[in-house]
Amino acid sequence: MKVLMFGWEFPPFASGGLGTACYGLTKGLAKHDIDVTFVLPKVIKETKAEFVKLKGLDNIKKITVNKNELQYLKKINFKEVDSLMRPYMTDTEYQEKRKTIFNNKLETEIIFGESKGGDVYGKNLYDEVYKYALRATEIVKTEDFDVIHAHDWLTYQAGINAKRMSGKPLVVHIHATEFDRTGDNPNQYVYDIEKAGFEAADKILAVSNFTKQRVIDNYGIDANKIEVVHNAVDFNDNKFEKIQKDEKVVLFLGRITIQKGPEYFVEAASKVLSVDPNIKFIVAGSGDMMHQMIEHAAAKGIGDKMLFAGFLRGKDIDKAYQMADLYVMPSISEPFGITPLEAMRNGTPCLISKQSGVSEVIQHCLKVNFWDVDQMANKMLAVLKYSDLHSALQKHGNQEVMKFNWEIPAKKCVDAYHKVVEDYNNIGVGDDD
Repeated sequence: MKVLMFGWEFPPFASGGLGTACYGLTKGLAKHDIDVTFVLPKVIKETKAEFVKLKGLDNIKKITVNKNELQYLKKINFKEVDSLMRPYMTDTEYQEKRKTIFNNKLETEIIFGESKGGDVYGKNLYDEVYKYALRATEIVKTEDFDVIHAHDWLTYQAGINAKRMSGKPLVVHIHATEFDRTGDNPNQYVYDIEKAGFEAADKILAVSNFTKQRVIDNYGIDANKIEVVHNAVDFNDNKFEKIQKDEKVVLFLGRITIQKGPEYFVEAASKVLSVDPNIKFIVAGSGDMMHQMIEHAAAKGIGDKMLFAGFLRGKDIDKAYQMADLYVMPSISEPFGITPLEAMRNGTPCLISKQSGVSEVIQHCLKVNFWDVDQMANKMLAVLKYSDLHSALQKHGNQEVMKFNWEIPAKKCVDAYHKVVEDYNNIGVGDDD
């Protein structure tokens, strides 16, 4: 089975859970003897670039920490499409990046050669998505594949184009809907692309039952078309010496956006510190609400107790978890949420919102409604105060997470591939429905 896969990012140059999921999933598919051609946007290297060119095994060797995984990554063939897109980008951020690139005339001449900028890139993010989809179809002409797999809205149009050109079945993977990202205030353009992708797909893979219901309710899609494929977590040997500290540490790790509920974290932290001031809150990540979160903490008078560590990569992520006494994910709308699994992998107790897909599948953690900051604060204090509760969550959570390996969701993807290919073979070349 050969799969043509469209995605936005691939570790270690990743901004969020999607890149982590793509890495784990493709590795799991390789273990099931699936050949994957992974198509990425090629982002021009500049100060704010989130990821660099990935192509071929030589580059993979340079960026892969665990050499034992090379045998699986050898089965992934990376292709690239010129693009300024990067994960979780807004149109405003796209415009800023485009302006930065085009204002540097020397870099423009080096990068774009004869075109010198021209119309190589779109005038806005939505135009860029359209151009990316057009360029991606060039790959369709040269690749041999049985099924198309597209991750999230930026790649759906590319997947639709690939299906029309090749007559091969399309599987779309939904990691987060526009309703999750915007707090139920969707951008109409993005919504329309998502809906078109869902309608064109032969099978939809949703990362949780929570997300499946979103797709049914908000996009009018038949439930029978949607398969739930929960995410998993990679395991590693990153162990660090116990860090000596005078204060208990509570960790927030993730993109600092409305979806992740940073304002509720600050409110709960303020309540916790009013009871026990000997606690430090660490925020690891970046996003469009970072400055607002810093100002919120200052306004609450807890700025000296909330440390902003910035965006973390690689081993620093595991180090942050191992340093923390508690990990908190107060997401307003979390389709899945891999970070609690990462925390449990590192032996860190978790407090997560009930409005998350991962809450469907893990038991040895504490759960709370994201808006209930009183309960959130009470549960933070309980874990930090009662050593028996902390130890139980640490021990049983670490045991529970061992069942979450990527071969399981990969097998569900393989089953979906075979089903759509079988259906296509039975009816001949499929249509665009």
